[in-house]
Amino acid sequence: MAPYESDDDRTTPGEVDEPRTGRRRAARYVVPVTVIGMAAATIGLVPAIAASGDPDLPEITAAQLIEKIAKSDVEQLSGTVKITTDLGLPNLGGLESGLTSGAMGQGGDDGSSADPSAKLTELASGTHTLRIAADGPDRQKVSILEDAAEYSLIHNGEDVWGYDSASNEVYHGTVDASGKDREQRPPATPKDFAEEALKAVDDTTSVTVDGTAQVAGRDAYKLVVKPKQAGSTVGAISIAVDHETGMPLKFTLTPSSGGAAVVDIGFNKVSFDRPAASTFDFTPPKGAEVTEDGELDRGREHSGHSRTPERAPKSGEDLAKGLDGLKMLGEGWNTVATFDTGAGGGLPTGDVGGDLGGFVGSLGDPVKGEFGTGTVFSTRLVNALVTEDGTVYVGAVTKDALVKAADAGK
Repeated sequence: MAPYESDDDRTTPGEVDEPRTGRRRAARYVVPVTVIGMAAATIGLVPAIAASGDPDLPEITAAQLIEKIAKSDVEQLSGTVKITTDLGLPNLGGLESGLTSGAMGQGGDDGSSADPSAKLTELASGTHTLRIAADGPDRQKVSILEDAAEYSLIHNGEDVWGYDSASNEVYHGTVDASGKDREQRPPATPKDFAEEALKAVDDTTSVTVDGTAQVAGRDAYKLVVKPKQAGSTVGAISIAVDHETGMPLKFTLTPSSGGAAVVDIGFNKVSFDRPAASTFDFTPPKGAEVTEDGELDRGREHSGHSRTPERAPKSGEDLAKGLDGLKMLGEGWNTVATFDTGAGGGLPTGDVGGDLGGFVGSLGDPVKGEFGTGTVFSTRLVNALVTEDGTVYVGAVTKDALVKAADAGK
């Protein structure tokens, strides 16, 4: 089956003048993050007939269902979404939040609590309820509902606003009205992800239709995606696809190790009616502290967090040079990415690495092979091996698969 071709022309990002930095960063936040995750799967194609189930829907093959996703043209919607993420990250208490803040170069005294790049990282763990709305490519809103507060991210035309009601702080950025910034985004809608999935068809994946279900009161088919290969940390991906519109309503990824889902995102309520225009209106509340995107960039440049340990890469340019040499080993679900961090001496430890170095040994598992020695850092989905010479191997594969990839890479 030939890949589904998008009607949208995509252009290769060119060089952007420095004054446009704020616009480029703001462009990353113009699509509700809940929709981003629901169809994020790279899948091969094995046609299968739908099993009987409730509700009673016409039979459909996996190929037809994937094409239905690709042809989905939903642009207006509103509803609530529950997202649960359990990557199995180590609990570092206060140090974890401090290191995260330092790594991001924001938060605390160094930036605004309304900065989206800081706030949206909270969705990487735990359970959250989101309220979302969208009206075409120029208007989206996502709100993270908390016990006694709410964080909202609003894109309306050229403006991107972030508002944290707990601190009464506001973030403001802009995007290019011509749509060029949107063309520079990675795929960020269910249709985008389905198109990418069809381009990545191979023989390493089993895709079947496993009956039907009801999600948020709507009839849906269940598309199940499983790796055929041993060594992947992915057990299965289940996508509930709306029978009428073809839009994914629920996305669940379970690990090969068993237990609870690593990622479970689904609508509790959904409507495909056009939201009221006032939904996307925003005016900073009286007394709110407003931070422009460019101010955050300048603050990070002058913050202490920009300093790096002696044995770490000297600058972002060093890391970028390493990523320029990114190599992919293996195939399909067992693909492992490898690159040189530029550190030369492996991980920072002891006094050289500060707080981070002091915890390196307790967070990872020492391993050795033909490649030498190294440390594996594990989650329930993605594992990373850092060798003694600073080479990194990372993928959604088991520890043994990482060691084999490192041996093969030498």
